[in-house]
Amino acid sequence: MDSVTKHEIPPAGAALPVAESFYSVQGEGANTGKAAWFIRLGGCDVHCPWCDSKGTWNPHAHRVMPVSEIIAPIVQSPAINIVITGGEPLMHDLSYLCEALKDKGYNLFLETSGTHPLSGRFDWICVSPKMHRPPLQEVLADADELKFIVSGPESIKWAEEISANAGKSCILLLQPEWDVRDKALPLIIEYAKAHPQWRVSLQTHKYMNIP
Repeated sequence: MDSVTKHEIPPAGAALPVAESFYSVQGEGANTGKAAWFIRLGGCDVHCPWCDSKGTWNPHAHRVMPVSEIIAPIVQSPAINIVITGGEPLMHDLSYLCEALKDKGYNLFLETSGTHPLSGRFDWICVSPKMHRPPLQEVLADADELKFIVSGPESIKWAEEISANAGKSCILLLQPEWDVRDKALPLIIEYAKAHPQWRVSLQTHKYMNIP
């Protein structure tokens, strides 16, 4: 019988489509102001109409990179915090990437819509639920912060309904949709004043003109 050469099958998530990777400052949410390396993965099936990263939606439009290559520039930087975002990063198995980064001592933050099951090991999970694609309950339960994008009163009402399923220690944030911020921000401010368990989140990176 002819011998058959066996090839090792790489683990799921050992290579991922990367839309962009850069060092900057977190501009929104509970960790605003923290320097962080951002790994923006390609692929999203949520398709928010106001999305400012629509170029990430097609996972096949981005080069698939081995985890070792993704990490290489990070270890040459002073970064201590890593944000894994998208797109929708949980479309991919993040276990391999997270373990490789954890082995090097990084703090790992996840930004997700919560529409796919969790994978990977994170220090902080930000879930940004979308009305047209509600998050999974299992992801809500593990969220450290919920960040809702607000375009009008109906967004705030829905945010209250969804947040009822979050953990008691979860930080609750309302953030104006950028294109209607002049209309949405006054609503958020008044709501946060009347309901102080909620915080106001702003996209400060856009004001600072950084990625």
